[in-house]
Amino acid sequence: MRRIFIWTGAGLGLVVVVLLLAVWALGQWTGSDGFRQRVEREATVALGVPVTLSRVAVEVFPLPAVALEGLNIQAKPALTLARVEARPVWSALLMGRLAVSTLIVREAVLPQTTIVLLGARMQDPARKPGAPGPDDEATDLSWLPRKIVLDDVTWIGAQGRSSTVQAELALDEDGWPAVATVAVLRGALEGAKGELQREAENATAWNLKVDVGGGTLQGPLKVTLPEPGAQARDLVFAGTLETRGVEVSALTAPSRTLTGRLDASTTLSARINPKAGAASVTDALRTQTRFTVKDAVLQGVDLAKAVATVGLSRGGSTALDTLAGQVRTRGQLVELTNLVASSGVLAATGEVTVAPSKALSGRVRVDVTRGAGGDVVGVPLVVGGTVDDPSVSLSRSALLGAAIGTALMPGVGTGAGANLGDRLGEGLKDLFGK
Repeated sequence: MRRIFIWTGAGLGLVVVVLLLAVWALGQWTGSDGFRQRVEREATVALGVPVTLSRVAVEVFPLPAVALEGLNIQAKPALTLARVEARPVWSALLMGRLAVSTLIVREAVLPQTTIVLLGARMQDPARKPGAPGPDDEATDLSWLPRKIVLDDVTWIGAQGRSSTVQAELALDEDGWPAVATVAVLRGALEGAKGELQREAENATAWNLKVDVGGGTLQGPLKVTLPEPGAQARDLVFAGTLETRGVEVSALTAPSRTLTGRLDASTTLSARINPKAGAASVTDALRTQTRFTVKDAVLQGVDLAKAVATVGLSRGGSTALDTLAGQVRTRGQLVELTNLVASSGVLAATGEVTVAPSKALSGRVRVDVTRGAGGDVVGVPLVVGGTVDDPSVSLSRSALLGAAIGTALMPGVGTGAGANLGDRLGEGLKDLFGK
């Protein structure tokens, strides 16, 4: 019996030594310039842009892992990662199946435009988007890592705004998020902290809470999966969020066009084809929001001055007692409707559209109460410029009316003439053009 234990112990020791030698040899091979250059070549062919690596490593301590260091995907703009570390599920690996238990990304810069471009290039052109194969289930996420860690990772949006985050995501066995935490270290939404918690096991529903700008944003989110055997494989996303006491400029930083405390109710919806790429998710999202802003100050536009001069107004500010309205988004397009603002003798209503390029377009009517008799003078203004540099001015028809009104009745006639000219212009634009 004693000999059996001796031989068994010796055999196990030999296996350990062989495994250590194999890992060492693998590390030497993967760490060689030849192996690194082979990885660079194959990645370059797969992505269609030059890819460079500083080092490929297989590590045993403190935990077994495969790591890529100094990864640079030379698109425009470039996508860079200081280190990507994958820790495999060794039991699955011994059975010939690759599964990752933990994925760690450190000091990365991820431009959205580059990710969308690379994702489109890697799609199989032989398969039509959204057409699942006979054994293909688009909602099967069990292949994803059980844990994802983002350490000092910077995301650059399509409009150039960047946020650097520290985040951790834990996934359940079915691949859907169980819990996620994120803290914004720098850039847009700096200081914000969020948490996503799954409602129950096997439920595709979560509760989101975000602390940002001295207030909170929270509410339920839900994904409805397609019925088994259904032809359409779209995921239906829906959510409702309540925003309370959030400083508006914290959401738009570094721009401070509007300041004040935001209260809002928002509904979100989207029908998402899980195989259509990341860009389709952004384009599919629709939101509807009713909002009010307390102690609002509009920077860059002095509405009272715009009315007094009946002309172009840039610079200055407008303090508002009331600011409310509705916001509707479709992808990157933003539409503000039913805008109502008031400040002492000044009141404004209108509609404004914000293009993906941040360009503003719309119309605002500003009413000013003048004199002891309480006469109201209304001036229609065209909104232009950009989110960071807004402007208001008279339309051509309103400008003509203002000139006539000034000639006939100086003072009050200016505003009245502008209003009349604008209404005449609206009626005649189909005949003579805008």
